[in-house]
Amino acid sequence: MEPLRADMFDEMCPSTLNPFRFGPDKWAALVIACLEDGPRRFSELRVPLHRVTPKVLTQSLRRLEQDGLISRTEYAEPERRVVYALTPLGRSMLGPIGEACRWTAEHWDELLDAREREITR
Repeated sequence: MEPLRADMFDEMCPSTLNPFRFGPDKWAALVIACLEDGPRRFSELRVPLHRVTPKVLTQSLRRLEQDGLISRTEYAEPERRVVYALTPLGRSMLGPIGEACRWTAEHWDELLDAREREITR
């Protein structure tokens, strides 16, 4: 499996203007996207989610697990490690998240214009 890229969620990524929320917090959709290709360790998730503090990422992962969207598996041998993966329910969110991202990219200029108008008020 390819490592997650640090620029996966660039500052100018449409996800920053996406008006849709998936899951329990604003980071949930990004975590789900990171797990699309398979299970990941916390340290792997931190690479593209570097703007999220470890504490907030931990809280997001716990909420996603409570909602049944991800699973957390702890391995004790040969060294302790924890792996997060999408559940079937979480995987079913990939389609709607993808559609929301496409919509946001399509309406990027309009969303930026609206934000600019709001800031100058």
